[in-house]
This record gives sequence, structure tokens and C-alpha cells, in this order.
Amino acid sequence: MTAHDRAAAPQRSPQRFHARSAARKPGLLRAALVAAPALVLAACGGGGGGADAPDTAYVARDVETLYFAAKDRLDRGQVQQAAALFDEVERQHPYSEWARRAQLMSAFSYYVARDYTSAIRAAQRFLSIHPGNKDAPYAQYLIALSYYEQISDVQRDQAITLQAKQALTEVIRRYPGSGYAADAQLKLDLVNDHLAGKEMAIGRFYQSNGKWLASTLRFREVTEDYQTTSHAAEALYRLTESYLAIGLPEEAKKSAAVLGQNYPGSEWYEKAYELMEDKAESFVG
Repeated sequence: MTAHDRAAAPQRSPQRFHARSAARKPGLLRAALVAAPALVLAACGGGGGGADAPDTAYVARDVETLYFAAKDRLDRGQVQQAAALFDEVERQHPYSEWARRAQLMSAFSYYVARDYTSAIRAAQRFLSIHPGNKDAPYAQYLIALSYYEQISDVQRDQAITLQAKQALTEVIRRYPGSGYAADAQLKLDLVNDHLAGKEMAIGRFYQSNGKWLASTLRFREVTEDYQTTSHAAEALYRLTESYLAIGLPEEAKKSAAVLGQNYPGSEWYEKAYELMEDKAESFVG
């Protein structure tokens, strides 16, 4: 994705994405974030309706009563009900200061509930109404985390991964001085590693089926667009292989030379050197 912060799933990069801890940074939504570990456990256990569900039905209430009813649900780990009540704050009292708070608390509640689509929608709504608010960086960060949590292994479609990359890039671009930019950069590096892994998997597949030209396109994309990832050295070696297979020894020589210059002690350079020695002796002269 994957290059994630959480425990790796099959076919994923060594680090597993685990944005949940990053969402609990100090500062914005301090009360909610302090309670977040308990909320996640409670949400995993259920946090559904039951006898308490009628509280989320429409009943005209004053804004503070409604807001603190929502916060109470959040503190108790009933995150879906909390989100619904925070939404109700805005519906019943759209022009109050509480409505602004409730919009972001709703997004946070949906995120903890793993309803990422609703979390993204709520955070985007907050940004559209309050683009210059001091909590805008967190809203953008929450959008990025909601995409990031959905990244799947490299064998699947990577549309969500690309959306996570775009959202993380926005955090860094729009709020470089915020407390979220550094973590967004770390996650962006992992996302890029994941995307490079996807290209490598496709390239290897093409190689195994003798589609050498198609494989070179994938490996070149890794060397050009994902140079700083953990896959770059292997991509250069695979390029060397593919160029030799399609009869382009000079291109193979260039790839092997770049590999030797940048990764002189790697296993991939040793393999490339042996390969070039066997099939293009002029390179080693």
C-alpha cells in the first residue's frame, strides 16, 4: 500500500500501514484523541445500536446537550452513534460554533469506526466550509489517513493507493509547517514504495511470460518515478536482463553501470555484473 506501518499482510511490504496512531497526535481534538485507543478497541468490538440507538433519532435539543451527548457516545466507544449525533448538531444548529466542531468530530468518529468513505466526506465538507480554519490541516490529514487505511496488497488494483498519495501530498504541500506534514511525508514514502512494488510485480510477470519489451516499460517506470524506493536496485537489474533478452546490449550496459554506481555492494549489482560478463563481455573489459 503494502509498504505499511502495521503488521504485514501477504504480498505487502515489510511495514504495514497503521495510520490510527498518527491520527491521535496532540493538539486538535485533544479530548477525542486522548480517548482514541479505547475507542478503537470498543469500535472493533461492536459499538452498534442496541437499546441506546434511539438517542440518534431526530429529537430537537439545545446545541450543548446534543454535542455532549455525541461526545459521550464517542467516549464510550459507540462511534457510529457518535458520528450520527455530531451530524445532528450541524443539522439542528448549522450556524453555531458547535456545528464547526461537530463537523470534524463527525469525521473523526467515522474514521475510528472504519467508515472511511463517510470520514472523507465529512472532512471534505469541513474543508469546503472552513478552508482557513486552524483545524484545516487535521481535516486534510484525516482524509489522507482514510485513504491510506484502505490500501490493499500489490496484487490488487491500486486506485486507492493513488488517492492516498494525492491526499498525503496535499497535506505536505498545503500545510508544510503543520504537525502532520512530517508524518504525511513518511507515509508518502511508504506509499511510493508500495506503488513501485506493484510495477515490479507486473514487470516480473511480463518477464516470466517472455514479454520483455513490456517488462522494460514497467522497470523503467520504477527507475524514473520511484528512484528512492527499496525496489530501485532490483528494477535496474531487471532492466539489464530485459534489454539483453531483446538484443539491446548497450542499454543493458547503461542499466548495469547505473546499478554499479548507485548500489555497488548490492546483490543486484553482483548479479548484473555476472550477467553482463556472461553475455556482454565488452562491458567488463
